[in-house]
Amino acid sequence: MSLPRTPSFRLDGRRALVTGGSRGIGLGCAMACAEAGAHVVIAARSADQVAQTVTEMTQAGFSVEGHPLDVIDLDAMRQYFADHGPFDVVVNSAGLARHSPAIDATPEDFDAVVSINLRAAYFLAQEAAKGMKNGGSIIQISSQMGHVGGIDRSVYCGTKHGIEGFTKAMAIEWGPRNIRINTICPTFIRTPLTEGTFNNPERVAWIKSKIKLDRIGEIEDIMGAVVFLASDASGLVTGTSILVDGGWTAG
Repeated sequence: MSLPRTPSFRLDGRRALVTGGSRGIGLGCAMACAEAGAHVVIAARSADQVAQTVTEMTQAGFSVEGHPLDVIDLDAMRQYFADHGPFDVVVNSAGLARHSPAIDATPEDFDAVVSINLRAAYFLAQEAAKGMKNGGSIIQISSQMGHVGGIDRSVYCGTKHGIEGFTKAMAIEWGPRNIRINTICPTFIRTPLTEGTFNNPERVAWIKSKIKLDRIGEIEDIMGAVVFLASDASGLVTGTSILVDGGWTAG
């Protein structure tokens, strides 16, 4: 009898692009790929933040480089892929949130959120797929709000639901090329950008009442899902989402 063996979770010899990879969830994604053996390329708007992150990761012994990029600028994004690609793994963690009651949302806020969360995410995936001549894995950092609604989050929810939709369609089209595309959908994650939320005891109580595991998410909670979707361990997984939400969307 031939015993089955677990496909590798390693990413040795692969190149992984992480957008928004200089801080928060994006930094966790970059570190997850680096720890699994990938050469990581970090892209983010702040050149200083990118340089600092690259320095710290290099000093820690990881293979990494970084170059500033604003994913909203589609011409710059295409040039970025031409200059630094191709990539075996692309993780898109760039995003924006401007929350308000639906009745108060402005066209300016709508356009700003859609331009990065939906438009840039779409064309980033498109550009990534163009370079994946031998297959690859594209991972969109979406949100639990791509599966449910949320108070004061109508625009944000709309963009994340949109990501879930085009991910399924792209998976159907690109499957024959062995390009897998999936989403990771976190709940509220503690990062420097969300500390304001977690400084509000009432808001924390509400969040914990929705998370069945009764704790706030940490960046480390995302990292295993990234490695899984980037690696051969998820070789038959495409067009779907991993909900890292502590049970929020279970009911």
